[in-house]
Amino acid sequence: MAILFRPPPSQCRSFSPSVFNHISGEISSPSRLSLKTSGVENWVSRFQSKSLSLVFSGALALGLSLSGVGFAEAKVGVNKPELLPKEFTSVIDVAGFLSNGQEKRIAQEIANLEKDTGFKLRVLAQNYPVTPGLAIKDFWQVDDSTIVFVADPTFGNILNFNVGATVDLDIPRSFWSRLAGKYGNMFYWKEKGEDASIEAAVMAISSCLREPVGPNNCAEIQ
Repeated sequence: MAILFRPPPSQCRSFSPSVFNHISGEISSPSRLSLKTSGVENWVSRFQSKSLSLVFSGALALGLSLSGVGFAEAKVGVNKPELLPKEFTSVIDVAGFLSNGQEKRIAQEIANLEKDTGFKLRVLAQNYPVTPGLAIKDFWQVDDSTIVFVADPTFGNILNFNVGATVDLDIPRSFWSRLAGKYGNMFYWKEKGEDASIEAAVMAISSCLREPVGPNNCAEIQ
């Protein structure tokens, strides 16, 4: 089981566990979220649902993402293994956001993190629908100790995360929304570049995962 995080436009965010049913991209939820919303909020909810469906069915289709204003049900998954590299790498950039040097630095940081903590961070930079999509699950052997970080600016905030169940036990869920709010917002990546957002997020995740587990771990975004 994995948990998907994508920040809604509002600063008020709530997240719930997701259920992965079919690798084809069809997703169902264990419960329904009841919300009293105004007409404007209902419109935002419908927009959010469509937006989230596209991002996550295209990038992962591994679970269900909830935002503070509605459900996202992925209907059609993208599966393009031809976009995968021939050799294993923890960083896949089909969008061309990163230089070769940046990819190498991020890959080395990820290797060091996995060696030190056992957590597996994987980075996919994409512009939906140009993405390997479902093919990354087997390529990376995604499991409960894996964080799949999808950098995709299609719907505004560039930072999206698929968090394995084991990771979710140790890392506060608020960390992911705060991280996305700091380095993923449109103002940040448009001013500093998509590459800067990706690098900053990777370093913040690495710092968080190295902290001792406790009530105050990952309280600050590095």
